[in-house]
Amino acid sequence: MKRTRVRFAPSPTGPLHMGGVRTALYNYLFAKKNGGDFILRIEDTDSHRFVPGAEQYIIESLRWCGIIPNEGVGVEGANPHAPYRQSERRGIYRKYAEQLIENGYAYYAFDTAEELEKARSEAEAAGQTFIYNAATRGSLRNSLTLSQEEVSQLLNSRSDWTIRFRMPEERTVQMDDIIRGHIEVETSTLDDKVLWKRADELPTYHLANIVDDHLMEISHVIRGEEWLPSLPLHYLLYEAFGWERPLFAHLPLLLKPVGNGKLSKRDGDKMGFPVFPLKWVSPEGEVSRGYREDGYFPDAFVNLLALLGWNPGTEQEIFSMDELIEAFSLEKVGKSGAKFNPDKAKWFNKEYLRMRSDEELTGLFMPVLAEHGINAEPNRVKEIVALIKERATFVSDFWDIAWYLFKAPEEYVQKDAAKFWKSENVQMAGEALTATSSAQEMEEYIRAKEWPMGKVMNCIRLALTGSSNGLGIADIMRFIGREEALARFHRAEERLII
Repeated sequence: MKRTRVRFAPSPTGPLHMGGVRTALYNYLFAKKNGGDFILRIEDTDSHRFVPGAEQYIIESLRWCGIIPNEGVGVEGANPHAPYRQSERRGIYRKYAEQLIENGYAYYAFDTAEELEKARSEAEAAGQTFIYNAATRGSLRNSLTLSQEEVSQLLNSRSDWTIRFRMPEERTVQMDDIIRGHIEVETSTLDDKVLWKRADELPTYHLANIVDDHLMEISHVIRGEEWLPSLPLHYLLYEAFGWERPLFAHLPLLLKPVGNGKLSKRDGDKMGFPVFPLKWVSPEGEVSRGYREDGYFPDAFVNLLALLGWNPGTEQEIFSMDELIEAFSLEKVGKSGAKFNPDKAKWFNKEYLRMRSDEELTGLFMPVLAEHGINAEPNRVKEIVALIKERATFVSDFWDIAWYLFKAPEEYVQKDAAKFWKSENVQMAGEALTATSSAQEMEEYIRAKEWPMGKVMNCIRLALTGSSNGLGIADIMRFIGREEALARFHRAEERLII
């Protein structure tokens, strides 16, 4: 039986979108489930769209997610099909394009950009759409309409010619997709795609993709549905070469949280969430947020991506990578687009935070404290983490939830002060704090005096934390101690006007 081999083949044209990460993840899960290989190939033949730093960003993003290739760019050790950058394979492709010409499946095209634009304009004026195929190629400048002498002369004198695929006439291309089932397309609706360009001596995506997949022994092509329109051409190219086709699976789009359409960076900017795994700084200096820098755990990010388009068929939502590998199948990937929910993304991170040990979370929180100038004893921090982790979504939330356990408030929420810092409340609160040694004794003291518990306790909380919100008084006093509590209360008396 043929070994399972899949590839993720992004172009280094900018940061890797989370939809691209999901494609890589599904390829990885499928390979591991079937005991196969996951390959990272960089398709960088479009030099005009190349962005410096994008390739390393792709490698680092996959590494952060735990999606580790067996072969490919950035992989040390055995790489039997190297090189894996298409720009480094440029010498491979022309002979395959010429082979197609020799066998009648392709031809040389010498039309200039101006001539093609004229043909389009004339078609539009006649209320038609111009397609370079069997219906039009006979009236255009190519090796099918010119003499052998003219072709030879143009090949030698011009540097802007191309090699086009010769789309067969009046044929129904019958295809099968693991996710979408049987598909049929008429060749009359398809154009003669350019396969190779003399100008830069590079193949287009279509030729390079097919040749590389064949030479790298790819068994399954798992890619986004935006490539579905290219499937007929790819089927026909495999047929023309006489090669065994891989099996195809086209994944559904990731959709906007609201409305229709593909999830974009603009949606994230508008609604306040990232669409890239890591922070990206463009060559022009534009900064885009990343899930890593926003405080997401990589396994939470992977988990939420896995369920955007794939349904395990059970109620289970939390999966480790090993559990995803065990449960994954392409047959359970849906056809329709998956709507991204940023609140659900936060829910996943909250669940993964809860599953982290107090020791690990303490280690992650200590640098946050250091950023705020706090040099705290780790065991004390660990106790605080254990107390507050259920309230947090991100480790950065720990500071927002419990900063007042590490330092006294400098300011007080004015609406809370206006509500609770009243003369009678302050008098009762001060007496209760002074007369008792613990929060429990203080509550008993207030009850014995038959004072309004809410007013007195909120008055005390305001003095200790700067607002009427926060942890319970007992927890606050356990960590800051009675003496610090009294000091903060007296400080509030000095600063707040009754």
